[in-house]
Amino acid sequence: MKQTYKDFDATELFCPQCRRSVPVTKRLLLILPEGEKYNYSCVYCGSSIGDKMVKEKGNLNVILR
Repeated sequence: MKQTYKDFDATELFCPQCRRSVPVTKRLLLILPEGEKYNYSCVYCGSSIGDKMVKEKGNLNVILR
């Protein structure tokens, strides 16, 4: 079956502090062996609204020096 999309990003989410749907900013929190973890926060009050884990399909090769 042909894959029609790879990933979705939220542009608006409900903020419990503002008590309405608000635009969000997406920030990279962690880079883990199983993927990257992102945080969504409200553009008005800055509170954390949610998070997202993007799983990598290939092997992660990290070189530390």
